[in-house]
Amino acid sequence: MREQILKIIERNSRVDIKELAVIMGAPEIDVANELKKMEEEGVICGYHTLIDWEKTSIEKVTALIEVRVTPQRGQGFDSIAERIYKYPEVNSVYLISGGFDLLVTLEGKSLKEVSNFVSDKLSTLDSVLSTATHFILKKYKDHGTILAKKPEDERMKVTP
Repeated sequence: MREQILKIIERNSRVDIKELAVIMGAPEIDVANELKKMEEEGVICGYHTLIDWEKTSIEKVTALIEVRVTPQRGQGFDSIAERIYKYPEVNSVYLISGGFDLLVTLEGKSLKEVSNFVSDKLSTLDSVLSTATHFILKKYKDHGTILAKKPEDERMKVTP
């Protein structure tokens, strides 16, 4: 039951408990109790809305920043990751494999604002050895949702 609930709400966090119970073929109280239990255990960490910011008048720039760091003795990457994720500008921090150690995502109002964050705050941390910043220019798919849908052909079909 747990895995099925998670798969459904990951795609649509707005699904009503009654509807979820019907989809699963389970009593509503069982579904509600399982959701509450997963929230208490930290399995479900939050509910989010996916917004296509390109369709709004709000100016927003998203950046992916690769960060190479020196791990702290006895703490590994955890302490530097914590210092980074405490910045309000930072959306997420991941420990990654490859040439860099951490991947940081953040949003700003402009390229300059993001660049200033990287140069003034992130790059100046003691453990940070280097960074590489990548700006997202266009999102095609995000969290399993296709954002760049092709416009439908509105021409009328002509048949002989």
